[in-house]
Amino acid sequence: MNDMIRSLLYASEASASGDSDAPAAGEPVSVKRQVYLAVEFVVLFVGLPLLLYTQRTELGGRVVPILLLLAVGCVGVLLLDPRFDRQRMWNAASVGAQLRSMLGVFALGVVGMIGIFAWRHPDLLWSFPREHTRTWLVLMITYPLLSVYPQELIFRTFLFHRYDPLFGGVRAKIAASGTAFGIAHIVFANWAAPLLTGLIGFWFARTYARSESTLTVTVEHILWGMLAFTVGLGWYFYSPAI
Repeated sequence: MNDMIRSLLYASEASASGDSDAPAAGEPVSVKRQVYLAVEFVVLFVGLPLLLYTQRTELGGRVVPILLLLAVGCVGVLLLDPRFDRQRMWNAASVGAQLRSMLGVFALGVVGMIGIFAWRHPDLLWSFPREHTRTWLVLMITYPLLSVYPQELIFRTFLFHRYDPLFGGVRAKIAASGTAFGIAHIVFANWAAPLLTGLIGFWFARTYARSESTLTVTVEHILWGMLAFTVGLGWYFYSPAI
């Protein structure tokens, strides 16, 4: 049954892109398939965020269900692709190899972010956990599973593999991943969300490229996300605040 579904998937892609067979890893990709992937990329990572932005007042707190639905679709495409290395979706062994450097950079971020808020915006420092303690606690518990891991599946694992024929080199995929990650956050309707997530998105993409592990970059994302929510940036990334 899975083989039949895979065949149908590649047949539909080949029909749309004009290719009789999907290329294997490392093989040249036709111009028609590159155009097909480019259109798909723009629709998913530019068109969809813009659509959600225009409908943001109706979205309310429904950002997470949309994120989860998109993640399920991306994982489905990956699992049906025999060229995809499924180990990348977890690869726990890579966490230990990257953990020391991740924690070192994160420690600098903690000191820097707390220092900046204490200096420039002392009123915002610890404001989220202090003023909305229960909401903050729920967020700390649900955020890793319902938000971070799905995001990393979409913007790192899926994007790196699916659009490899389009971007090719690692640097191009890192740039595409960071840019798409920033654009996705325009739904929060403030300047800080897309700018900051775009910048940190480049760093997360770099981590994924080095580790080849969704779990590793998820751990890093959780650390920085929890820091942002706790120190004072949380409201810029909280969907009910749209």
